[in-house]
Amino acid sequence: MPFHLHIPPALLVFLAGLYAGIQNSLAGGGSFITFPTLLLAGLNPLAANMTSTIALFPNQIVSAFAGRKLARGVGDLSLVKLFALSVVGGIMGAVLLLNTPVAFFARLVPWLVLFATVVFAWGSFRKKQPDASKNVPGQLIVLIQFIIAIYGGFFGGGIGFLMLATLTVAGQEVRMATATKNVLTMAMNASAVVVFAFSSQIDWAVAIALSIGGVGGAVVGGWLLHRLPEHYMRGFVVLVGVALTIWLFLR
Repeated sequence: MPFHLHIPPALLVFLAGLYAGIQNSLAGGGSFITFPTLLLAGLNPLAANMTSTIALFPNQIVSAFAGRKLARGVGDLSLVKLFALSVVGGIMGAVLLLNTPVAFFARLVPWLVLFATVVFAWGSFRKKQPDASKNVPGQLIVLIQFIIAIYGGFFGGGIGFLMLATLTVAGQEVRMATATKNVLTMAMNASAVVVFAFSSQIDWAVAIALSIGGVGGAVVGGWLLHRLPEHYMRGFVVLVGVALTIWLFLR
């Protein structure tokens, strides 16, 4: 049953969106905040996942637009080809999610969150290599990006770090890889949003409240970007991911 928004839950959802917007601006991982908040607000896991994806999409548009001039392709693969690949994979993942029974997805979610938490922690705290210029075969990049895009349309937690790992190993420097990742994330989520928009699982009141908070968080995050230690924010996200994983397995 959809969650009907009242003032206290609206404030909770707005604050979650606000923090998620800040988190995405500083370190990424905003869905780790919005997904459990929507579960606590009464949405089932399937509805929470789709509503979170739609609500955070405006923030991703802003991030992609801001870094569009830095975004590049990899080797012989142009950015346009990677963009198209991400759109197709995102659609496939979203359609797969829509055809997944709620009960089955609810059993799958703890494992997805565990996987995303491990990826996020690895991407956040691993020792950065000074030389990430190894060449990766184009066919392998295509396969990896396509799998990431399908996963992104289906669930999405940790896709940023999966793409950062792929792009940096393929030879992009971190700033360029971050901008490229933002564009590709927007591409796969755009296709997922189009598919999800027609689902009866979406609670639009919640999505709007979350989206407003997310946009506000993006503004605040831009101001805080050079003022707060990023590792504190990332550490909090990992703690939330661990706690959420334990809670999902035990409930």
